[in-house]
Amino acid sequence: MSAAAGVSAPADRGRAGDGLAEAFAAVRARLGLVALLFVLAGLAWWLTADRMAGMDAGPGTSLGTLGWFLGVWVVMMAAMMFPAVSPTVALYAKLTRRRGLSRSLLFATGYLLVWGATGLAAYGVFRLGSSLFGADLAWHSGGRWFAGGVLAVAALYELTPLKNACLHKCRSPLGFLLGAWREGGRGALEMGARHAAWCVGCCWALMAALFALGVMSLVWMAFVAALITLEKSLPWRRLVTWGTAAVLLVLAVAVVAAPDSVPALVVPGSRHAMHAMSMMH
Repeated sequence: MSAAAGVSAPADRGRAGDGLAEAFAAVRARLGLVALLFVLAGLAWWLTADRMAGMDAGPGTSLGTLGWFLGVWVVMMAAMMFPAVSPTVALYAKLTRRRGLSRSLLFATGYLLVWGATGLAAYGVFRLGSSLFGADLAWHSGGRWFAGGVLAVAALYELTPLKNACLHKCRSPLGFLLGAWREGGRGALEMGARHAAWCVGCCWALMAALFALGVMSLVWMAFVAALITLEKSLPWRRLVTWGTAAVLLVLAVAVVAAPDSVPALVVPGSRHAMHAMSMMH
């Protein structure tokens, strides 16, 4: 008995050591994946700053050609969304174990594809609105009121049940993954796309607010990205959404009543705006 116990004990310790090493390796892989997402987000911020430098003409800024805009938009989404989505991607990597990195990158790819399609839709709406109501939406005509209205709608959406339901999915990575699980590489793409769809439902109004403040503004882009990250990460969900709604409502009033007093807002028709428009053309 003692000899058998002496033989089995080292074997048990060896298996335990192997299991512990495997667990540490998995943790390192997930931390490396999160670090990769943040590095990609940082690179995307740098590329966005380089492409959009000096092009902020305020609300109604020209979006340029479709190809140029989509390229900038996808990079913007990587910059703004990768930090907020990293907990879900890390948990997905944990659940997929040995294939975590490749499947997680496919998950992120599906996520960006949906946001790319959202950018395409936003471009179409912008172009259609400009062609139908261009003169009426000029800043010194109805543009100021339209921008303020978009911000007010974004503030109200923060308090709706739909926003709450979409935010719940974004804030609960485990619940989302268990409810939407699909196997294989195609499943990873589909799950990333589904998660992005919930994110679009959660954040479309904040993106509309970005267009109302100047979609080419790095300051407002960073501001909206911060709001998105806080909503998805802080434990006080209702406090954050109500606070976001209050900030958006204040901005709506300020854009209409005193646009010159809004920090970092480029007023259309100003010297800065005219210079930015010349650079865009």
